Amino acid sequence: MEIAEEKEIVIVGGGICGLATALALHRKGISSVVLERSDRLRATGAAIIIQPNGWRALDQLGVAAKLRQTAILIQNMDTMQQGLYFELFDRNGELRCLKRSHLIETMADDIPVDTIRLGCRMLSIELDPLTSSPVLRLHDGSILKAKVVIGCDGVNSLIAKFLGMNSTKLFSTCVVRGFRSYQRGHEFENEFLIMSREHIQFGRMPINDKLVYWFVTRKWTTQDLMVFKDWVLIRESTLESMRGFPTEIVEMIKNSEPDSFILTPLKYRAPWDLLRRSSQKGTVMVAGDAWHATGPFLAQGGSASLEDAIVLARCLAQNLCTVFPSGRVERKMVETAVKGYARERKMRVVQLCTQSYLIGIMLDDATSTLVKFISIVLTSLLFGDPTAHTYYDCGRL
Repeated sequence: MEIAEEKEIVIVGGGICGLATALALHRKGISSVVLERSDRLRATGAAIIIQPNGWRALDQLGVAAKLRQTAILIQNMDTMQQGLYFELFDRNGELRCLKRSHLIETMADDIPVDTIRLGCRMLSIELDPLTSSPVLRLHDGSILKAKVVIGCDGVNSLIAKFLGMNSTKLFSTCVVRGFRSYQRGHEFENEFLIMSREHIQFGRMPINDKLVYWFVTRKWTTQDLMVFKDWVLIRESTLESMRGFPTEIVEMIKNSEPDSFILTPLKYRAPWDLLRRSSQKGTVMVAGDAWHATGPFLAQGGSASLEDAIVLARCLAQNLCTVFPSGRVERKMVETAVKGYARERKMRVVQLCTQSYLIGIMLDDATSTLVKFISIVLTSLLFGDPTAHTYYDCGRL
């Protein structure tokens, strides 16, 4: 007979959402364990843009003040994208670009050391036929039985698959990201620059006075399947696509940090799937990209994950701690908390995914003129204030 280790709350995935959720629970006095498949904490994605709603969540997590010291305040936007991007960001709100590793490490530092299990990969999840508790089978043959399972395992989420959610879909575009370090300091202004040429979009944003984050959005090709793990090939293909852009931009990409080049196909979860499919089953749920993967067009993926963490921890604490001060978790109370979280977050994530999807369609080369026109009309009708997504407040932890 197999013997299972028992835990109250298990978080699958040690990225931004997983660590934020563990930290939020810790702030509420609730312990958890985070299963991260990598041998070290992941910082994939180079940098992350945090908008006002994201900073409100970081304030609640208690790490915002420390992170603000690592990133300058962006005070302006300069765009040549026909006004599209210019309209999506609140120029009066707090906008900063964080190095993803800074965010990950800062949250991890405030989590108890025995919370995160590195090199721990989940193979499958099922429900115990007697208790309906989730049972996780791990790569080393061990079994973990939990009262609560939170899937923060990204766009290819096994937890989302268990819940019956449809697989994420691909845009025909991809994004290349990187850093350029200037040992003597750079001379760029504290602005978010976006420039377009034909079907290529380039973005640049300083992180601090010596480090600059950049990205290039372009069409995904079959050749990218062969180069996406080789930084030299990624750099060469990116430079090839940047012909016609100003020399200073091309040189910046050419001289960027070798280990910072990341090529990512853009995946999304269709808004209609979010409306039709539940994000929870019993005491199993998803959060972050596992639930609401979007393209980077609103720069809200990370901030929305932080919001999830705050709301989820608040719902669990409200339904558990006040009734069971001993820390014991009763299934019925957990289900109430999980349903409350899903209910509170659903329309917010549907709105974000819908707005991001429509923008992605407008920028996608594979989209017909008619569909682009329909997307423009729907965007105007549904999102009269295109910056409203930054006004959201996830509330107090």
